[in-house]
Amino acid sequence: MNQDKEKDKIENGDREMRELVIARLKTLPSDKKLSVGSSGDFTRDELIEHVEKNDELGNKIVEVQMEYLRLSGG
Repeated sequence: MNQDKEKDKIENGDREMRELVIARLKTLPSDKKLSVGSSGDFTRDELIEHVEKNDELGNKIVEVQMEYLRLSGG
């Protein structure tokens, strides 16, 4: 039971981070593309889709955004 609570806490934290990153991505212009390293160029909506899917690229976007927020004190 204790493990279930810990797992729920982690999942809730992950979901909150994804929601925060999606909110930040929504502030970007929709008509511009962003380069994501060797993964290619993506529109704002494509980046949001990857974060929502929780796929490898989406996880990398969340990781980079959260690191930026930590370093900027935001």
